[in-house]
Amino acid sequence: YGGMGLDFSYNIAVAEELGNIRCGGIPMAIGVQAGMTTPALTRFGSDELKKQFLVPTIAGDLVACLGISEAGAGSDVANIKTTAVKKGDEYVINGGKMWTTSGCQADWMCLLANTSEGPPHRNKSLICLPMNLPGIHVAKKIDKLGMRSSDTAQIFFEDVRVPSKNLIGEEGKGFTYQMLQFQEERLWAVATVLTPLETIIQETIDYTRQRKVFDQSVLHNQAVHFRLAELATEVELLRSLLYRTVALYVEGNDTTKFASMAKLKAGRLAREVTDSCLQFWGGMGFTSEVLVSRFYRDLRLMSIGGGTDETMLSIICKYMETLPTK
Repeated sequence: YGGMGLDFSYNIAVAEELGNIRCGGIPMAIGVQAGMTTPALTRFGSDELKKQFLVPTIAGDLVACLGISEAGAGSDVANIKTTAVKKGDEYVINGGKMWTTSGCQADWMCLLANTSEGPPHRNKSLICLPMNLPGIHVAKKIDKLGMRSSDTAQIFFEDVRVPSKNLIGEEGKGFTYQMLQFQEERLWAVATVLTPLETIIQETIDYTRQRKVFDQSVLHNQAVHFRLAELATEVELLRSLLYRTVALYVEGNDTTKFASMAKLKAGRLAREVTDSCLQFWGGMGFTSEVLVSRFYRDLRLMSIGGGTDETMLSIICKYMETLPTK
């Protein structure tokens, strides 16, 4: 279908390299295209669907977005209200999506919707939804604290008709498919923050070395260079956890626990590094002229998007409860 046939570790290598871009919005948009909207289609979609949506998405001819979160259901995916009711050979879609990255410019959406009245984990399906259909209303581009270069939309559906053949895989399996997509999304997100965190630490070292306070450089203070050494160590530990998780994932293991741990740690460490380093920049850190202030805003999303810290903790706890007791 136009891809290179490489394993998932190459996605992570690309994600890590994209961290050299000096903002968070662009790597996130590429991540949505490469690792969030397409894994389920790749694994479970029909050949016809792959030719229609996956091939041009891989080629970069179509922009894809992911329709999961809603105003009342972010990390709580099971609580979404959007419906896709089957009528003849079509689904009729009503509802809305929120926080949709690339939503204003997307050509198609990987949509999660309720397709039956059954239990919340077994009544959902993923559907390839062309964004030019009648009844799709892109309400607005959302104004955000960070990731300001990212196109983030609120979208409504009013009696949108889509062919039933646009269903990805089996009806009622959408929640399961989406949970699998989330693992790749979370690992991609972790990989994209490693390089920015290293960059922020290095730029802070350079700045505090030349910034003088009370006739000596800020870096000369033991508290400052010890703190920067601690943060650099934490970044390397996160990298090790990521690489271990990716290696297990490539081998076909269930990495839900480790991916959740990595996502949790990445979100918290992004806040810790940017906050600590911004403090060492003093007044300059509070301006829009320096990179640390941008990443202070952009990387705050790590603890919210793709599952909050609290959601990650809940997942980790569930997996810990399955461990044998001593």
